Amino acid sequence: MWIRSTLTYRVSFALTVLGGLLVTGLDFVAILLMFSRVDVLGGYSLPEVAFLYGLSATSFGLADLAIGSAGRLGTRVRDGTLDTLLVRPAPVLAQVAADRFALRRISRIMQGSLVLGYALVASDIGWTPVKVLMVPGMVLCGGVIFSAVFVAGAAFQFVAQDASEVQNAFTYGGQTLLQYPPTVFGRELVRGVTFIFPVAFVNWVPAAYVLGRPYPLDGVPRWAAFAPPVVAAVCCLAAGLAWRAGLRSYRSTGS
Repeated sequence: MWIRSTLTYRVSFALTVLGGLLVTGLDFVAILLMFSRVDVLGGYSLPEVAFLYGLSATSFGLADLAIGSAGRLGTRVRDGTLDTLLVRPAPVLAQVAADRFALRRISRIMQGSLVLGYALVASDIGWTPVKVLMVPGMVLCGGVIFSAVFVAGAAFQFVAQDASEVQNAFTYGGQTLLQYPPTVFGRELVRGVTFIFPVAFVNWVPAAYVLGRPYPLDGVPRWAAFAPPVVAAVCCLAAGLAWRAGLRSYRSTGS
């Protein structure tokens, strides 16, 4: 319904997508401005940073398109309109994801894909069949990991109710973090997003293998580059349990 509604005004939709491309592209413009003053950033060249940026932006775009509407769940919890979703014969999470589905969010996927395409052409990567298969795998697994973060954040809103900005700190904030090389951040932060809040498996860990670089943490084995599917599955399991617990704790708004 929301897609048909959006495409009713095709020119408006096209202009909205174009505007989204320009706005999201400003993130990469900031990186280009940095490289107008330096040759490397944390030991990474521009094509290598673009590779990290393209992976994180595309993965996040897929998750934002699929489940980004979950960020508004706190409003439904506060005003009691979540009750409407509970009485319908459809999974509540699917209804939350479809609520005001914003097709315009494909602009983020398009912009990230363009930067990723540039990086794949410009980077000096010794391609092997394994590395070629890893690129789409990273995008898909990254999208699943970000989707799990969205769902976990939505589950937290059952308790906090007005916590959309807290959720954004982990979703949009995590995506922004992953746009830059791990070598520019403190080791404690890198350790935290690797072992505790494992968004590093969206691009940092597997990209280090593809780019032929050591991961800047001791104790991370080389085979960890192939762990994103496992990490994505674990994140989905944890997010699913959090969602079920949050949904069961919902008591509407009272009288």
